[in-house]
Amino acid sequence: MKNVGFVGLGIMGKPMARQLLKNNIKVMVNDLDEKSVREIEKSGAMRATRKEIGKICNIIFTILPNGAIVKSVLFGKDGICEEIKENSIVCDMSSVTPTESQECFEKLAMKKVGFVDAPVSGGEPKAIDGTLAFMVGGNEEDFNSLKPYFEIMGSSALLIGGSGSGSIAKLANQIIVNNTIAIVSEAFVFVSKAGVAPEKVYSAIRNGLARSAVLDAKIPMILARNFKPGGKIAVNHKDIKNVIQTAHSNDVPIPYTAQLFEILQTLKVAGYMEEDHSAIVKYFEQLSNTLVEKKSCDNDLKNL
Repeated sequence: MKNVGFVGLGIMGKPMARQLLKNNIKVMVNDLDEKSVREIEKSGAMRATRKEIGKICNIIFTILPNGAIVKSVLFGKDGICEEIKENSIVCDMSSVTPTESQECFEKLAMKKVGFVDAPVSGGEPKAIDGTLAFMVGGNEEDFNSLKPYFEIMGSSALLIGGSGSGSIAKLANQIIVNNTIAIVSEAFVFVSKAGVAPEKVYSAIRNGLARSAVLDAKIPMILARNFKPGGKIAVNHKDIKNVIQTAHSNDVPIPYTAQLFEILQTLKVAGYMEEDHSAIVKYFEQLSNTLVEKKSCDNDLKNL
């Protein structure tokens, strides 16, 4: 294993860096949040400036809020690329547009540095247990160099194609996940408004055709009224905005996802951006003036 740099110690980045440390990899870390840096230092990481990471590390991971920040960390003043070494590889695991990924790829190629876009799916729980799914775009040689690290942080990693294709796969993932959360939310508001116990409906349908990973991950959270973020609405709002931008640039109509963006925009105005995206249910709850929560006893279908 080579010297590894890791920039971005948020909800996802911190447990991912810990997975590397647990596997005896020397990791140099950087983040604006001093508390997060101190926490990961206790797990054995070494703090460093971005420039130091570029100078010392052969493999550099970034997982940051958006593409503008990724480009600033890489190419801005005192950024990683001020002293980056030839034949290093930068792996960006952020959710960004394919255009932003391709821009980073081209700029780093001029420095004889590899760039791979490798956004992840699975949220905080899978980051913690090291079972994330990586969707990768870039050169096969760089992918193969990164594969041992992907295997530590995740349970699957697939090279989709050239630069930007990992970001496309991630945006497709976000279309499916967020629209599914919205449909599941709508269905269970329907159930609750009718006076039926939503936990029993969940138990009844989860082994049928309606079963999905989203249903199993989000309905227990909604029933418990637990909206502690594993994937913030703020992040998904940004991702769906990226979907719309990318789709429109390719002349792809996306009517369902356009409506989803307006739902997320409504939740933004209502102040729910820092909650888990299971809080999409609150949009439908407010429309129907009802809550999706466990029933203390059986109810008749009194509202039908």
